[in-house]
Amino acid sequence: MDAKLTSLLSEKRDTPMSAKELAALAAAFRLTMFDVLHGRQTGHWGGSSSAAELTTALYFNRMNIDPANPRKEDRDRFILSKGHASVNLYTVLANRGFFPTEDLPGFRTLGSHLQGHPCMFKTPGVDMSTGALGHGLSIGIGMSLAAQMSGHKSWTYVMSGEGCLDEGQTWEAVMLAAKYKPARLVYMIDYNKVQLDGTSTEIMPLDPLADKFKAFGWNVAPKAYNGNNTQDILDSFDWMDSDDVWPKLVIYDTIKGKGVSFMEGKSAWHGAPIDEKSYASGRPELETDLKNKEAAL
Repeated sequence: MDAKLTSLLSEKRDTPMSAKELAALAAAFRLTMFDVLHGRQTGHWGGSSSAAELTTALYFNRMNIDPANPRKEDRDRFILSKGHASVNLYTVLANRGFFPTEDLPGFRTLGSHLQGHPCMFKTPGVDMSTGALGHGLSIGIGMSLAAQMSGHKSWTYVMSGEGCLDEGQTWEAVMLAAKYKPARLVYMIDYNKVQLDGTSTEIMPLDPLADKFKAFGWNVAPKAYNGNNTQDILDSFDWMDSDDVWPKLVIYDTIKGKGVSFMEGKSAWHGAPIDEKSYASGRPELETDLKNKEAAL
């Protein structure tokens, strides 16, 4: 990582970062993810890359957390319902201080605490184990209601992709949340329009997605935000704070495989190993993006 970003992490890790700072960090984290996945020849690039700015903004601008005390009761919670994007979460958690960044190359190795899907019993900073798609929102509702009953003002953020929205359990949870209206529950959709083996339109069309949640009684953000633009993400955070009507849904338009032109929007790169040729062609694009964002600081 560039000395400027290393200094930024050292000096401002525990204070809300600006849109430009978040953009540079997300670019650095995306490059790290690419290196880790290539090195291990396993994992999920497409959906990890699409959500890089979202997780970076949450952990370095928004959330009330303490890496020195990962289980403090009044902390904010994050649930990665699309748990296959674990390398994204691990990269952010490591750089946020929950465990050493030197652990990242051990991703998906036997005995590593960095499992293929996040495990709350093995990895500091992971609030809920995730694997099978669709159960994230159900758990988030429980966490949010528990926080209310305990008198805490903590927020619960659940991130899903389209695969989670193809599961019936998700829509049961949507109904449940509309009934009990858990405070400070935010459902964040990483809407990259591509799934494991095709586009979402081919597999299971979801539009008009916002209207569906409105019909269920949710407080839906007034627009779909650009989930790969950190300023737009910060604007979405302002909307989250704009009223006390719960639960809230925010749709983020993102690009699967963001950052590598020939991988963007391609279902083939949902979870395919990054081979030598693709690595050699793709990494310079990520390096250039990082240099441009660092120069803007």
